[in-house]
Amino acid sequence: MSATGATWAQVRQQARAAETQTESLFHTYAQFASKTDVDPKPSEEELKTEEQLSEILEKRSALLAHLSRILDSEPTTSALKSTNLARHREILSQHRTELSRLKSQLSTARDRANLLSNVRSDISAYRAQAASNPETAEAEYMLGERGRLDRSHGVVDGVLSQAYAVNESFGLQRESLAGIQRRITGAAAQIPGINGLMQRIGSKKRRDGIILGVFIAVCCLGLFWFW
Repeated sequence: MSATGATWAQVRQQARAAETQTESLFHTYAQFASKTDVDPKPSEEELKTEEQLSEILEKRSALLAHLSRILDSEPTTSALKSTNLARHREILSQHRTELSRLKSQLSTARDRANLLSNVRSDISAYRAQAASNPETAEAEYMLGERGRLDRSHGVVDGVLSQAYAVNESFGLQRESLAGIQRRITGAAAQIPGINGLMQRIGSKKRRDGIILGVFIAVCCLGLFWFW
C-alpha cells in the first residue's frame, strides 16, 4: 500500500471513530432535552457535554479537510474515496444541525420555565403590594408585563436564528454534494475508453428496447388476426 493510501486510511479511521464518539455524546445530551421539567440553569454535566460536542465537531471538520487535501494530491481521483468523503461531510452536517436543534429546544424550554416562574413570583408580589399601595403595584405590574413581552420576543428571535443556521447548513451540504458529483464526472472522463463504453452500452439498450417493442407489436397483431 502506498504512503498516500495509508495516510488516507489512517485519517478516515480517526474520522469514523470521532463519529462514533459524537453519537455517544448525543445520547447523553439528548437526555437533558427530553426532561419534562428542565432545570432553570444548565448543570455542569450538561455544559461539559455541550462543550465536548462542539469540540469534537470542530475536530471532525479538520479531519475532513485533511482527507480533502489528501484526495486533491492524488494523481488520479478515486470515485470511492470521493463518495466516502461526501458521506462523512453529510453526517457532520446532520450532527451540527442536531446539536443546534437540541440547544434551541433546551433554551426554549428553559426560557418557558423561567417565564412561568417569574409570572408566579410577580403575581404573588403584586398581590402582596396591592394590599398596601395599589397605585404603585399597578405601575410595577405593567412594567413587569413589558419586560416579559421583551423576553418572549428574544426567545422568538433565537428560534429564527437557529432556523437560518439550519438553512445555511443545508445550502453548504448541497454545494458539497455538487462538487463531489463534478469530481466523479471528471474522474470518469479521464479513464481511457470509458465514454465510448458507456455510449455502446446505451446504444445496445436502445437497440434491445426497439427489438422488444417490435416483437410485442407483432405478437399483438397476431392475436388480433387469429382472434
